[in-house]
Amino acid sequence: MKRFLFALSLLLLASQLQAEELKDLHDLPYGDHPRNVLDFYPAKSDKPTPVVFYIHGGGWRRGDKKFNAKPVTDKGISVVAINYRYVQNGEEQGVKPPVKAPLSDAARALQFVRSKASEWNLDKEKIGATGGSAGACSSLWLAFHDDMADPSSDDPIARESTRLACAAVNGAQVTLDPKPLREWMPNYRYGAHAFGLKNLEAVIADRESLLPWIEEYSPMAHVSKDDPAIGLFYGGQEPVVGSSPKDPTHSGIMGVKLAEKLKENDIEVVLVHPGVKDKKYRNSTEFLIDYLTK
Repeated sequence: MKRFLFALSLLLLASQLQAEELKDLHDLPYGDHPRNVLDFYPAKSDKPTPVVFYIHGGGWRRGDKKFNAKPVTDKGISVVAINYRYVQNGEEQGVKPPVKAPLSDAARALQFVRSKASEWNLDKEKIGATGGSAGACSSLWLAFHDDMADPSSDDPIARESTRLACAAVNGAQVTLDPKPLREWMPNYRYGAHAFGLKNLEAVIADRESLLPWIEEYSPMAHVSKDDPAIGLFYGGQEPVVGSSPKDPTHSGIMGVKLAEKLKENDIEVVLVHPGVKDKKYRNSTEFLIDYLTK
């Protein structure tokens, strides 16, 4: 018995030392493209930590993974912040539609992180995605999409799951389908570049032929009853469906419509916008810390 307890104490000490020795990692490659890199900020812990998975915004055309991880790591949650191919990189490589490049990169980066769970002292079951604007859209796409793991793959990373424990996002686009978007907001004009087109009118004109792509890369199209808890955070004007807001690209109108669909599917959702009083969470970080440490 004494030998067993001594061996157990050594294992616990080794685990603690391993966790303490983990250092921040920057620009670690997870794929072949120069933008397939991530930063890792470990939280100190003697047990596997939850993870905040950050996807930056910028319309899938610009932006960088810079992230203030300390408020999260101080709560015992590790952080991964990723770069990914822009849509213009996808166009250069002949990716169709171009939006497949940033979204598939986000999925691959998530699988890569899970493959590092033992080495990085991470809890695979507690990963929550976050981001703003296009990064928010990417986060929701991961949250709702069926698992993209390939159990039969020779690549161990590809066998890892792409499912999330939760997502909390800021100013998210919830669909790339111009039909409902223009019904919700007559002045909506964002998203044509996702399909390699110049404006939303071109998407509308060719919507029927584009519909398979629209459905595959629109988060809202993948909502199902097994999806995780979602936090939706919007600024700007109080959302009024059918109006033309000053910033339709990031309007809470989209959050209102997505929240309706999530509630119809019995998915836990928190929606925060300027018209909401008695907010349980002031921001997406508070939501993630609460849900990932429960």
